Amino acid sequence: MAAVTVPTLDEVRAWPATVSVPQAASALGVSKSYLHALIKTGEAPVKVLPFGGRHRVITASLVRLLEAA
Repeated sequence: MAAVTVPTLDEVRAWPATVSVPQAASALGVSKSYLHALIKTGEAPVKVLPFGGRHRVITASLVRLLEAA
């Protein structure tokens, strides 16, 4: 099984304005399926933009959450 690389806060700050759910999940240290479940129930701790059947996580929201941790 491959090891999951958790990005540093500085790396997350350098990401584009929005990122995929799997990329955001890696920064949070959770699985993509868990973050998808939180998004589906409206309980995601980050701001999410829906695009058709997909979602994009707003990087600034992710950074604020990680800074508060």
